[in-house]
Amino acid sequence: MGFLAWVRRVGSLAGQRVGTLSATGTAGPGPAAGAAGRPLAGLLGGPQRSAPSQQPADDVPTPLSRTRLTDWFTEHAYTFFVDSDGDVGGLWRGRLFYFFCFGERSEILQVRGQWNREFSIERLTEVLEICNLWNSERLWPKAYVRVRDDGMVHVTCEVATDLEHGVTDDQLGQLVQCGLSSASVFFDELDELYPDPAAEAP
Repeated sequence: MGFLAWVRRVGSLAGQRVGTLSATGTAGPGPAAGAAGRPLAGLLGGPQRSAPSQQPADDVPTPLSRTRLTDWFTEHAYTFFVDSDGDVGGLWRGRLFYFFCFGERSEILQVRGQWNREFSIERLTEVLEICNLWNSERLWPKAYVRVRDDGMVHVTCEVATDLEHGVTDDQLGQLVQCGLSSASVFFDELDELYPDPAAEAP
């Protein structure tokens, strides 16, 4: 006998038993029946259960979104802004960082930082060598340069993570911190290699 057939049989037997007589001689539901004459959950050997909560647990990965980023920043007292394109950014140790959600479903988190100073075009080759050396020795962040229309060279770092299967709040925080801290290590090295004359005493 299959399980569903067994359940139906138990239900029909219970229906036969619940038609007991009350003290007044009228038929009424017996102790094995619920309010609607159905057998109680205990009849099948299982306790009564309440409906599960519709709120996801904190440790369950959920889809990445800009709203989740801004909520995380707000919860952890980070100062941030949202520009005219809707991108989330902020300053970290004087350097500009952006937090992008790329991909068809915004499932790729990219933390992108820019060094707060710039190089002349004459130093492009040596700066490229610094970036290439860094990239060959470390997994992240990826370091590269951009030449602006005015001929000045800007150094950029980024860490990208595919979150196709979602991310928890704790994981999101770790990824944000990884992007910020690893880029800061590289930018600090640039500061040591190229000290800012204005920051030194005359």
